[in-house]
Order: sequence, then structure tokens, then C-alpha cells
Amino acid sequence: MKNTALRLVWASTFVLVVLTIMAQLNFPFSWIFFLTLFGQGLLIYTVYKVLTDNYTTDKTFDDWYEDHPMSDKD
Repeated sequence: MKNTALRLVWASTFVLVVLTIMAQLNFPFSWIFFLTLFGQGLLIYTVYKVLTDNYTTDKTFDDWYEDHPMSDKD
């Protein structure tokens, strides 16, 4: 993934964690409501960017996992 997609993942995670903290600290409902809308929109945009990222690899399913090759499967 490109840096943009990873930054969006971190940003959306941060916004939704802050939202949870704000809800527990009894912030005004309007702040929580608008941050919820912003967070959900950011999450949808993040998913779109990750799925449409121009990422290619030469690995296939035959390569299995890099840290556990098929030859060690016994």
C-alpha cells in the first residue's frame, strides 16, 4: 500500500478512538454526532482508497506464507 492509504487508516482509527473517548467523557451530543459522521465518512473513503490502491506483487498463493514455507508444513 502507498503511504496515503496507510495514513488514512491511521487517521480514521485515531478519529474513531477519540470519538469513543469523547462519548465516555460526556462531551456535548452535537460534537459526538458530527465527529461520528466525519469518522464514518473517513472510514468509507479509507476503504475505497485501500481497495483501489495500485498495488502489485509477484507473489501467488503457491508461495504460501513467507514466514512459514510449505516445505516446513509436516
